[in-house]
Amino acid sequence: MLRPTRRIASKAPRAAMATTLFAALTLISGVHAGMAETFAYVGNADSNDISVFKMTASGEMTPVQTAAFKGVDKPGSSTPLAITPDHRVLIAGIRSQPYLAVSFAIDPKTGQLSHIGNGPLADSMANIAVDHSGKFLFSASYGGNKVALNPLLANGVAGEPKQVIPTGLNAHAFLPSPDNRFAFATNLGSDQVLSFAFDATAGTLTPSDPPAHKVPEKSGPRHFVFHPNGKFVYLLHELNGDLAAFTYEAKGGAWDEIQRTTALPEGFSGKPWGADIHITPDGRYLYASERTTNTLTAYKVDATSGKLTTIGSVPTEKQPRGFNVDPSGRYLAAVGELSDSMTVYAIDQSSGALAKLKSYPTGKKPNWVEFLNLP
Repeated sequence: MLRPTRRIASKAPRAAMATTLFAALTLISGVHAGMAETFAYVGNADSNDISVFKMTASGEMTPVQTAAFKGVDKPGSSTPLAITPDHRVLIAGIRSQPYLAVSFAIDPKTGQLSHIGNGPLADSMANIAVDHSGKFLFSASYGGNKVALNPLLANGVAGEPKQVIPTGLNAHAFLPSPDNRFAFATNLGSDQVLSFAFDATAGTLTPSDPPAHKVPEKSGPRHFVFHPNGKFVYLLHELNGDLAAFTYEAKGGAWDEIQRTTALPEGFSGKPWGADIHITPDGRYLYASERTTNTLTAYKVDATSGKLTTIGSVPTEKQPRGFNVDPSGRYLAAVGELSDSMTVYAIDQSSGALAKLKSYPTGKKPNWVEFLNLP
């Protein structure tokens, strides 16, 4: 009974050696099958284009393209970006008239962008996001005090707005819940977060009951992010620099505040100006940017309680309106509206601390970063 086992086993080392040798050769030659490439897309408001970078495993960035917006003449105040869940289309929100959603096809091999077409937006939109079905585009208008829902056509171009909903003052972010059953909109000037039930089949938004969650007066809720486990939400406030943690009840879409800390560095003086917030894909670390001090603050996330422990702050680009974390969770890239450049940081995997690697020139007034793994 043991003989067949011995004969089969005797061939195993040869097979293993051959497999190992092949793997080594393919790695050396750089043609490892199925290896994902990482790309970064930076929205530049004043130059009306997108800077495309390819990132290596060591965090090095190489510029590969500058993709101009077609049919756009005047610069807007910012350039929000969104990528469809299938990674085939990138959409840019144009905040100068005529208000447009500019759609680009993403080449799955090179990461480069090719213009597909432009669709209408309901107003100057500070934030855009694609729902998890990839069929609808959410948008929020800061100056227009409204949110909107556009269908996305089969080619990824936005159709006419399906719903335009008046909000409180200064709608700033409008994002779907992790399960796509709800959508939430921050109202920076009214100090509230609006809640909507979202029907992704019909493409309709219905105010929840209650329709809003109040936050402290003059705090200015701006951007928020869900924990990857779907149990917590983190909300950054622009006007007082607060960072609030909430439990998230998926069944009813309820937020319940459990902690309030700050994105302001130690010894802060001046007027707070909170900007952006992102969490690592594994949910272990969270980061926020602040524009008065030009800093990034890091936090450790307790996966059980959802509470945050501040790690510390580092200096970054001038007026860091936008940044993001790469899909591996090993790097963070921040852009400066007033420095026209992007700095890449390594994320210490044991502590979450940021270490500056290198800076790169971008277009004019960069304010948004999206990362993508291809294919």
